[in-house]
Amino acid sequence: MDKEKILAKYVPAEAAPIVARWIDYFKCDFKVSRGRNTKFGDYRPPYNGENHRISVNYNLNQYAFLVTTVHEFAHLQTWNEYKGKAKPHGLEWKLNFKKMMRPFFEKEVFPTDLKIAINSYLENPAASSCSDLSLFRALKKYDPASQGVAVEALEMKTIFTLKDGRVFRKDEKVRKRFKCLELSTKRVYLFSPLAEVFPVKED
Repeated sequence: MDKEKILAKYVPAEAAPIVARWIDYFKCDFKVSRGRNTKFGDYRPPYNGENHRISVNYNLNQYAFLVTTVHEFAHLQTWNEYKGKAKPHGLEWKLNFKKMMRPFFEKEVFPTDLKIAINSYLENPAASSCSDLSLFRALKKYDPASQGVAVEALEMKTIFTLKDGRVFRKDEKVRKRFKCLELSTKRVYLFSPLAEVFPVKED
């Protein structure tokens, strides 16, 4: 199965050819990753002779998957231009994000509300590495119906589970994320405020 057909399972069909071309042009190892509660996507530069590496969570809706993909390719392009000398989400990255989003706007890939949310995010000069949470709130409206809730909506000390059955307790907020204690291992994990979890009902 070619890249376009595979990508069309995760992004709007008209967006798949563009992403496929980017993967080839930039010589990028592109991976559809398991769902991660700490991040939606990831970019790694080509150290030690490796290719650029991008991973995006498989369980994002098609618009969230595409926005995350563009977000990470903007990191790739910024690294190509500045080799790590630009801030991760600084002006250079923003300009590349905006430029790389343009072909999807031209193809009318996004609904109007998401175009507005994306443009609003890009016009915010104070945006930092996790500031796209407001954008992802808009994107989450396009998620399929679920019984889960976002971590940010839970009361402190709420016990919750993940789809894999692991049990956590929500603790304090650290900058943009929440510390959550895994009860069985006593290990602390940082969760995105928008991570989908399932509260444990008390008897």
